[in-house]
Amino acid sequence: MADDPYAILSVDRSASNDTVRRAYLKLVKELHPDVNPSPEAEARFKTISAAYDIVGDPEKRGLFDRGEINADGEPVRPSWGGAGGARGAGGHPFGGGMDGGFGDFFSDVFSGGGGPGGFTDARGFQRRGRDLRYNLEVSFLDAALGSKKRVTLPEGGALELTVPAGVREGQVLRLKGKGAPGFSNGAPGDALVEIKVARHRQFTRKKDDILLDVPITLDEAVLGAKIAVPTLTGRVQLQVPKGTSSGKTFRLRGKGIKPVNATTAGDQLVTVRIEMPDAIDEELDAFFTAWRQKNGYDAGRK
Repeated sequence: MADDPYAILSVDRSASNDTVRRAYLKLVKELHPDVNPSPEAEARFKTISAAYDIVGDPEKRGLFDRGEINADGEPVRPSWGGAGGARGAGGHPFGGGMDGGFGDFFSDVFSGGGGPGGFTDARGFQRRGRDLRYNLEVSFLDAALGSKKRVTLPEGGALELTVPAGVREGQVLRLKGKGAPGFSNGAPGDALVEIKVARHRQFTRKKDDILLDVPITLDEAVLGAKIAVPTLTGRVQLQVPKGTSSGKTFRLRGKGIKPVNATTAGDQLVTVRIEMPDAIDEELDAFFTAWRQKNGYDAGRK
């Protein structure tokens, strides 16, 4: 990319970082391969991405503005040639027979050969790429059981991400080497993905246990029953004994969350709630009226 990255993004050199980012995202919406699959758009998309890699990174932008790197992100090496030879401070020529400082200077700044033309890189400019941060919302079940996700990035491209079983709200997953590219052969940064877990309509998490409220009917509470209870991996049968009070909690061992590398899973705690019928018919009313007169009991209210 030999062109001026500012011109490619249609922004002034004095533009703020936010202005640069908005200009870039506007072009992404027009040229992203998912939106515009033409070869011309793909080529332009690669060009604007390369330009944004320079001016969208405050550190690289500063280097570019000072003339220390070019539009391709490569270091601008000083010119040591010329008919009269290079000159140092005070106008003194650096001759080939000079010993000491000048040769040491080259060896400190450059790697590779020991003279002009043999230098392959500028050590002082080599930098690790930036870590890039993203947010990803996953379903409650995906967080509990683990899943694989494909994350589409705002600047184009995608990340393949494994969400480990038992991941928690706010946990940050690190993808090594998936961040911004390094500068002058420096190592790339990492992608840091913060997990957001969507709420579930039935389940609640407490550490590695799953909490669940289940409605039961009046007759099931009095007479007992087997009821189907949802778990993370499907329904199971729960025996509700006779005379079960509303608010009674039953423990299903091992039916909770088992995080990666954990030896055991949590439990599922099922709390039953007696749900009365919408209308009390005459037969039920008469039965309980007679039952109360004969078998009244103290519920422990004070």
